[in-house]
Amino acid sequence: MNTPTMIASLIFAVVLVVLIGLVIRLMMRGWRHRGQLQEALIGTLPSVPDTVGPPTVAPTRGLYLGCTLAPKWNDRVVVGDLGYRTKAVLTRYPEGIMVQRSGARPIWIPQDSVVAVRTERGIAGRTIPPLPGRPHDGVLAIRWALPSGTEMDTGFRADDRAEHSRWLVGGEDAAPSEANERPELEDDQ
Repeated sequence: MNTPTMIASLIFAVVLVVLIGLVIRLMMRGWRHRGQLQEALIGTLPSVPDTVGPPTVAPTRGLYLGCTLAPKWNDRVVVGDLGYRTKAVLTRYPEGIMVQRSGARPIWIPQDSVVAVRTERGIAGRTIPPLPGRPHDGVLAIRWALPSGTEMDTGFRADDRAEHSRWLVGGEDAAPSEANERPELEDDQ
């Protein structure tokens, strides 16, 4: 390789690395800015109660997909750790719904804040392929009102999507009595 070609290749590589770094920095800046704007809308999340009654819907293992500002299924909430996907266990109690997330703080949704529990094709930029005969059964979406008055959708996909139906009937399927303890999550790491 001759010297002018080598110099041109090195200059091109440096420019390319600088452009990639700039794009990554702008993306991170946009993520932080979005978080600052959403902090005012979201405020503080409800705290997890010290005690709860027996589960009305048994613990459901699956994947927490994130939260979105209602009614926009693609407007991901990035405040705190709400924007990260992780393994989770979803349990319904008479007092509310607990989302225990692996590697993140649990989310408590008080019963009086729940607006609707439904299934959707996708949430937070994540679309799940439909099951035959059930086109909207990819994601369990829980719409709830925050103390600030803002409505938010929390997305969850059960490991076995047939378990979504237990959540849609309002928790009529009672859990076994030994399920009163909150199940612990397994970490991948």
